[in-house]
Amino acid sequence: MTQTRAASRRICRIPALRIPALRIPVLATLLVALIAAVLTPGRAEAASLQEVTGFGSNPGALRMFRYVPDGLPAGRPVVVALHGCTQNASGYGTGSGWLQLADRWGFSVVLPQQQSANNASSCFNWFQSGDIARGQGEAASVAQMVDRQLADVSGDASRVYVTGLSAGGGMSAVMMAAYPERFAAGGIVAGLPYGCAQAAGSPYVCMYVGATQTPRQWGDRVRAARPGYTGPWPTLIAFQGTADYTVKPVNMTDLMRQWTDVHGADQAADVSDTVAGYPHQVFRDAGGRAVVETYSITGMGHGQPVDPGSGSEQCGSVGAYVLDVNLCAAYRMGRAWGLG
Repeated sequence: MTQTRAASRRICRIPALRIPALRIPVLATLLVALIAAVLTPGRAEAASLQEVTGFGSNPGALRMFRYVPDGLPAGRPVVVALHGCTQNASGYGTGSGWLQLADRWGFSVVLPQQQSANNASSCFNWFQSGDIARGQGEAASVAQMVDRQLADVSGDASRVYVTGLSAGGGMSAVMMAAYPERFAAGGIVAGLPYGCAQAAGSPYVCMYVGATQTPRQWGDRVRAARPGYTGPWPTLIAFQGTADYTVKPVNMTDLMRQWTDVHGADQAADVSDTVAGYPHQVFRDAGGRAVVETYSITGMGHGQPVDPGSGSEQCGSVGAYVLDVNLCAAYRMGRAWGLG
């Protein structure tokens, strides 16, 4: 906050007081500190969410918001976080824990926001052919946001990650498939495999029933999104509630099948254990690299897993479709991606 010159004169005209000698040094020190705090030009304030306009042709007519921690150096990672239906950029960024982790670990966050003119429920259009193809619609708008962010903050183009909840998770799969060269990894929460609506014949069949595809058929849909691309492909971390009746758990199974096939891995887990009491699996490629991880959140409905608090493994805050299950998905992703 910047104090006006008139106000500063008022501060300096504090009348003389009869103060015991021993207290004068203490009070003088406090007065100097107060004046410095109010009048020092450029005093840092906490970072805040900012809207960015003019980031490209924006064919998908999305809004771009971003969060850049104060004093963030060049060469830091970028996380793209896509909200779910009925949510917005600010609420999802805070609720999911990504802004909290950005301050803790030092990276910037791009938060695309849907507009009601595109979708009445503010869902990203993960099911529309014109929004999921490379160079078109919403997918192209998000890619332009990434380019703008990297340029503005001198970010590390080799450490860009995309994640999202529900429709945002579906759009994360779109970005991984249509722009694989831009993303090192993706994190999908209660989302859908790429091309699921087309494979099932309807987004609702995809969500509530799933699509009947072999791993190879799932993988072919990704490969067709970026013809001629030979890799490297983004790795995947997926989270799914077992009691989710909006996006059925079969969709996480299909995500696993899709992305293990893309990476040339089989569908047999190389690691099966528990994390915070929840089933966790890791699938490795022929070289032993973890290319797909899944977390099955027992008893959780449709939403983003969080674990509010200030502990080293905690993040997020409870809200609509943001659920306290003592496991923060954003933290688990960030650790796997080497952000922490």
